[in-house]
Amino acid sequence: MKISTKGRYGLTIMIELAKRYGKGPTSLKSIAQSQNLSEHYLEQLISPLRNAGFVKSIRGAYGGYVLTKKPSQITAGDVIRVLEGPITPVEGIEDEEPVKRQLWIRIRDAVKDVLDSTTIEDLAKYREDTEPDAYMYYI
Repeated sequence: MKISTKGRYGLTIMIELAKRYGKGPTSLKSIAQSQNLSEHYLEQLISPLRNAGFVKSIRGAYGGYVLTKKPSQITAGDVIRVLEGPITPVEGIEDEEPVKRQLWIRIRDAVKDVLDSTTIEDLAKYREDTEPDAYMYYI
């Protein structure tokens, strides 16, 4: 299974919105700048997330996007499924020998368990915990 840039950047959008949850809308431009990503590409990804009901847009000079649910209620699996489709390690496992089919099913289930038990809130907190604080200078 390979997660494309759609899934990875989609998670980035959701993490950034989760970090600003309850603080008003966030523009895609600010997310693109802070993460050094293409704003145009993020615009393409936000539409399916909006259609799935995870984000809504706020118009106006100080507009942008906000999460429609608490970050603790949206999982990484939700986002990946919207942007990437079903989670499968390989195509056509029905045609595999039974022993290999069982392996692919176990791998699929393990990946699903991780994605479905990891919330956007978890990812936002992890990212905050791992980002370095201010630079320290030693003389």
